[in-house]
Amino acid sequence: MTKIRNIAIYGKGGIGKSTTSSNISAALSEEGYKIMQIGCDPKSDSTNTLRGGRFVPTVLDRLRSGKRIETDEIVHEGFNGILCVETGGPEPGVGCAGRGIITAIELLKQKKIIEEFSPDIIIYDVLGDVVCGGFAMPIREGVAEQVYTVSSSDFMSLYASNNLFKGVKKYSKSGGALFSGIIGNSINLPIHEDIIQDFAANTKATIAGFVPRSLTVAKAELQGKTTIEADPDSEQADLYRNLAKSIVNNENRYVPGPLGTDELKAWAESWYDRLLEHNKQQDCQASEPVKSDLKYYELKPDSVKPEVR
Repeated sequence: MTKIRNIAIYGKGGIGKSTTSSNISAALSEEGYKIMQIGCDPKSDSTNTLRGGRFVPTVLDRLRSGKRIETDEIVHEGFNGILCVETGGPEPGVGCAGRGIITAIELLKQKKIIEEFSPDIIIYDVLGDVVCGGFAMPIREGVAEQVYTVSSSDFMSLYASNNLFKGVKKYSKSGGALFSGIIGNSINLPIHEDIIQDFAANTKATIAGFVPRSLTVAKAELQGKTTIEADPDSEQADLYRNLAKSIVNNENRYVPGPLGTDELKAWAESWYDRLLEHNKQQDCQASEPVKSDLKYYELKPDSVKPEVR
């Protein structure tokens, strides 16, 4: 059997990791790869856009039923043959979500689900707000060989990424997964990209790619679909295809250098000052009239170009 490529994609809740993961899965399926996506988030919505917006029964749901679990009850086919699995979470107010993920993945191993379907690539979509024992399992146990984080330029998103780096560094000493890159999401201004680039430089990390915020994605998700399926000829779909190709061809695996608490605070404060200066420059540029031979003033969007010092 050809060696399976295991990739874990982490991200703060609501940052777009499931959107990114599903579009990467869809793009790779177009390239002829057999893909399995395993949602490791208690919300159990990782694979929704691969299945027309429908939730699938989770592994933990089936375990709680107390009945014999059949493979077709926890592995469901989605867009372009992608195999969809949701680990699920505990009942509200009861149990530990992290522990639930451990239980679910152990069940997949026991039932030899991976061997039965033999996918080329497995995408683990993992909640990255807290890297506790359960959510860290794909890293700690070496389940995944490569780890990515989806992050915007917002501080709390980068804070979660920095915590992930700490987990990678800790478990790398005992054979855990290594890091492969930051996926910058919701990047619509040059300064957003600059912040993530600077964070990467300070944490000895690399950038896997940037994804702009787009209404194309929102419209696709309202249909319960990925951008790849809903609008395959769009620029956004091509962007996800390029990102997917970059990831599948990326052999870069390393231990990042997370910042300490005080270092991260100092770094954030330095950007606060730079953003203030950036906003002042933008205000000055926007207030200056643009001369015209037609005796009136016209301010074109392209004429306002932010600078970063």
